[in-house]
Amino acid sequence: MKKIIIILLLGLSLVGCSTKENQDVNSSNDYKQIMEEKEFIVIDVRTKEEYDEGHVKGSINIPYDEINKDSEIAKEKVVFVYCRSGVRSKKAYETLKGLGYEVYDLGAFNSLDLEKE
Repeated sequence: MKKIIIILLLGLSLVGCSTKENQDVNSSNDYKQIMEEKEFIVIDVRTKEEYDEGHVKGSINIPYDEINKDSEIAKEKVVFVYCRSGVRSKKAYETLKGLGYEVYDLGAFNSLDLEKE
């Protein structure tokens, strides 16, 4: 019994100490509201092959490992990034945030409630 209590307390303390570093938008209402209020760009950070198989309508494709200070992304626009699972979009988020963009991580492509083509 004592072990169970210690494990529960340890688990609760770890949850309480975690911080979410990337600005993500978890519900469709969150990102859709931002999209209604501001000028934005959606970047698919997957490979060209993945992008060609299907993507968010109106998005552009810049693989996450090609995003840098020389990327032609308008700084005055809000940037949304997504990928297949959320791993590459998190990396792209961190790069863009470091470059001074207002950026949001949409996470996984299949979970997005946006028009796709």
